[in-house]
Amino acid sequence: MNIEIRDLNKNYPNGKIALENVNLNIGMGLFGLLGPNGAGKTTLMRILVTLMKPSSGNVRIGQWDLQNDRAQIRRMLGYLPQDFNLSTKLKTWEFLDYSARLAGMDSAHRRSGKVDEMLEKVGLFKVRDRQVRKLSGGMKRRLGIAQALISDPPVLIVDEPTTGLDPEERIRFRNLLTEMAQEDRIILLSTHIVGDISSTCQDMALLNEGRVAFNGPPQQLIGQAKGHTFELQVEDADLLKIKESFPVISTIPSEKAWRVEIVADKQPSASKPIEPNLEHAYVYFMQQIDREFIMEPDL
Repeated sequence: MNIEIRDLNKNYPNGKIALENVNLNIGMGLFGLLGPNGAGKTTLMRILVTLMKPSSGNVRIGQWDLQNDRAQIRRMLGYLPQDFNLSTKLKTWEFLDYSARLAGMDSAHRRSGKVDEMLEKVGLFKVRDRQVRKLSGGMKRRLGIAQALISDPPVLIVDEPTTGLDPEERIRFRNLLTEMAQEDRIILLSTHIVGDISSTCQDMALLNEGRVAFNGPPQQLIGQAKGHTFELQVEDADLLKIKESFPVISTIPSEKAWRVEIVADKQPSASKPIEPNLEHAYVYFMQQIDREFIMEPDL
């Protein structure tokens, strides 16, 4: 099974173009959708989960067509929206039981077993009797995954799942998605946090201003940054000048100086080349896009 997106467009009445000629083929496993805020990622997610209709184009999920088979597609999907932040007085297990009933699970005995199974899977069994509103942000995100998976959907769509989480919870959440991607399902992960993609996804797309700017394995994007990532040792007095001259990926303090990682077209003096990672590659790629836009003649 796969998701085929062909010539997808979304135009708003005010003239804003949210998506323009989007073409993607998303197969089994974990697929990353990366891009800056406002790139069109959430619009694409909302179209795929049938919460929004496209202006034109076609989407097929397995054998079903998004335009004609919306009810069948809804039954195939699990969805964790970007703004999943519950404040209900329901206990954790009660909320998940309610989600199971909404998913069509009528048997109380079956629901009970499934609820406990999902709470174990997402690491919330020990807090099953805690009110949802009293869960931490990370716990609520894990509960969101549990409710999205309660009916064992073959397709899971997750929109910006780690925004606002602390580093430990973000790593735990990414590991959870990686484990679930081994269970013969499609997981589409939308994020603007590069680390969420680099450590989890084998295939990805990069959206920019509603268009697909890149589609392929993360290593392919990283390859485009080879020879353009460098490390410098700079004094305090020179740090601002470096930041004004180059896109800076990281600044790490060392004795009486800063260790700075940058991307650049040519190697600066007194720098040494380093191997790029996906964060370097993303910044370098976006820099090239911005440069092309600025240099484009006004016709």
